[in-house]
Amino acid sequence: MKKTLITLLAAAGMAAVTSQALAAGKGLEEPMRGPYKSALTGKTVAFLPGAMAMDLAQGWLAGIKAELEPQGVKIVVRDPNFNTQAGAQAFTGLIADKPDVIIVHNPDVTTYAKLIKQAEKAGILIVQINMASITQSTAYVGVDWIDMGEMQANAVVEACKGKSGKVAIVQGSFTAAASAYTLKGVENVFAKHPEIKVVSNQSADWQAAKAKEIMQTVLKQHGDLCGVVGFWDAMDQGTAAAVKEAGKTEQVFVATSGGGETKATCDMVKSGAYDLNVSYNVPNQAANLASTIKYLLSAGVKPGQIKGQMYTTLTPVTKANASKEGVCWTLGG
Repeated sequence: MKKTLITLLAAAGMAAVTSQALAAGKGLEEPMRGPYKSALTGKTVAFLPGAMAMDLAQGWLAGIKAELEPQGVKIVVRDPNFNTQAGAQAFTGLIADKPDVIIVHNPDVTTYAKLIKQAEKAGILIVQINMASITQSTAYVGVDWIDMGEMQANAVVEACKGKSGKVAIVQGSFTAAASAYTLKGVENVFAKHPEIKVVSNQSADWQAAKAKEIMQTVLKQHGDLCGVVGFWDAMDQGTAAAVKEAGKTEQVFVATSGGGETKATCDMVKSGAYDLNVSYNVPNQAANLASTIKYLLSAGVKPGQIKGQMYTTLTPVTKANASKEGVCWTLGG
């Protein structure tokens, strides 16, 4: 009771001082500014991408650097270049270095699972970007892949009306979150449409050349294919190339997804290579990523104290909107 009374009196006193200052036309010190700046200045954020060769990783890094470096945050990068063993070694090294935050782009749902637990136990905040591990950390920023799968599958169902109903699925890596969860979304939709027949469901391991080989074989076996659900636009450049070479661009509806970079998204849609590319807009993701980190550091959140998600808004890109300003973004521009 006594403590509450003291607090109320202090608040009343502060309000009186504030009112006097305002009445005198004087400026006020903003009480949240100092703690915010001190919470970010001198902090280190490490970024562990799948590979810096990807437009996704380049866009995320550019975004967090633009938002965090002016706040006095140091950004360090460890690039495993698609090598999961090198990634695990880099992650282990980062835990030893003890940055304040590690941003992790998981290659699959299990490889970094124990390391995420180890890092948070060591006092490091883990923010997972776009592909989550089975281990939930303080924050996940990225796609709701089940929504993604449902969006693509619904478009393919619509495109296949009155046709053979034969559909092919081109996954990335079977064990990656972007494959496992997207597939669940696709299954949710196709289960309601018995007219749809999945004639091929294969992994191209995120490689365009392998996707092309798979699609060439599928088209030879199923010349009346009406749709494809692909799981990444960089990989599905191979899928689209096989469809074009077979002279079936008008027949086969190609749905894919990606980060919204112009060449991979809008240009490919405008050319007719993709009929649908669901964009998760990397610059927006980077802004969400930076905002999440700012909040975690300024609020003094401890690893494991909270567990939350910030799902990305998805934008279907078709010929109807592919030429509109702001739908896609360009690396370095």
